[in-house]
Amino acid sequence: MHITQLNRDCLLHLFSFLDKNMELKKDNFLLGPALKHLSICWYSERVKVCNIEDWMKNSFQKEFCHRHENTVSDFLLEVCNRCPNLLSLTLSGCGHVTDESIEQLLRSCPRLQTLRIENCVRITDRALRAVPLLGRSLHTLRVDFCRNITHAGLQELREKCPSVLLRAERSANMIPDSQPEKRLMLEKAARKLVQL
Repeated sequence: MHITQLNRDCLLHLFSFLDKNMELKKDNFLLGPALKHLSICWYSERVKVCNIEDWMKNSFQKEFCHRHENTVSDFLLEVCNRCPNLLSLTLSGCGHVTDESIEQLLRSCPRLQTLRIENCVRITDRALRAVPLLGRSLHTLRVDFCRNITHAGLQELREKCPSVLLRAERSANMIPDSQPEKRLMLEKAARKLVQL
């Protein structure tokens, strides 16, 4: 997979083991076993939309996210398939990356030592529970600004993997996604009345 096969509009920045003076372009970046370090940072105004809780998005925002929601996950799947020697990975602002993606990554990249997950709203304690089972080489894990990570999940990981250096800046102190059921029912009832 070439980097140019990604959606150009998503402003997905990839930094690999390439020399800092080299420009990343289609003919010098290939996924393969030689890739050791990768950072996927989603810097865009779209991050703001992607980080809105799904139940709060209007139809325009949902459609907006739907067009690119699998971009990073699909790329991570390619990384899993082609980069078994990956040592470090950073995911920053990737609002559509899920626990399943992290589980697959840990399963497919057994040498992964450092994993940084920052501002990835769909990451939950489930990803943390995968570390003792699948992340045998992992010695550093950062889950910063991931609002669906809890204190209980962090504590469980610390107990099961005391050798893993765990950092969770603001993650467990943020308000997690939750859908207020009563409010939703009232909104639906109000919409039905308006339609009548």
